[in-house]
Amino acid sequence: MNTSFFSVIVCSIKPWNFAQVSANFERLLAEVPHEIIGIYDARSLAEGYNRSLKRARGNIVVFPHDDILILDPDFAQKISQRLQDFDILGFVGTRRVIAENWWHAGFPWSSGAVAHIYNNKLHLNAWNTDPWPVVDNIQGIDGLCIMARREAVEEIGFDETTFDGFHLYDLDFSFSAWQAGKKLGVCCDIPLIHTSVGNYDERHAHYGRLFIEKHKDILPANALKFDKIEGTAVILSDHHALCAAWREDIFRRAMIGLQRKNAALPDSASPSPKTRN
Repeated sequence: MNTSFFSVIVCSIKPWNFAQVSANFERLLAEVPHEIIGIYDARSLAEGYNRSLKRARGNIVVFPHDDILILDPDFAQKISQRLQDFDILGFVGTRRVIAENWWHAGFPWSSGAVAHIYNNKLHLNAWNTDPWPVVDNIQGIDGLCIMARREAVEEIGFDETTFDGFHLYDLDFSFSAWQAGKKLGVCCDIPLIHTSVGNYDERHAHYGRLFIEKHKDILPANALKFDKIEGTAVILSDHHALCAAWREDIFRRAMIGLQRKNAALPDSASPSPKTRN
């Protein structure tokens, strides 16, 4: 018997976005107990998530951005089952945090897949999807959608003091959870669309500096840092084509080019991360 209760927590100041993401989760969670909590006056995402967690009743908590669309009808079953083995799940992330962006370590550390809409086109972006369907040993997760056991979120919490805006709260939360011994994973087999691609402005840079300062004792020294996202991308016509392309064998073949491109990097360019305290 499924005893999962999902609490979906959405911080949004855009009524249309909130309506769309709520409708999406209502469909995904129609067969399981759930609630959708909207926060419309968050001072930051960390503050909004911490505050809403006090209201939430679920043993599984989901923190989606208000501009995502999940296309897998088996979402609830997959997440319920996987959170028996993992504490925190995401859709893209890295096995090696070296700086203020999850993708800075490049391939093969960057993991997962997500579709974005930009320039009015649907782009499927993929990184390392091995092992399929959930990449384990993840250190950092992108905040487009975080799914977790409630007790793990309550133990770690979001640092609303340091990250009092809308950037880096996610990498800080997930990296802190990894340092605390939590088991993180990235789900690769759940098709989804994220309509934004991130805003790497001065505000992001500001919180990036705070992240580096906070975690300087655990971040690896002298690591090779990629300044752009190292992954594969393809333009698709619509969500039907997206779902058809979202397959293990296609992602595995797409990784061959990245493996060849990165094979020339010297071993010294990829030092192992420091161990946990």
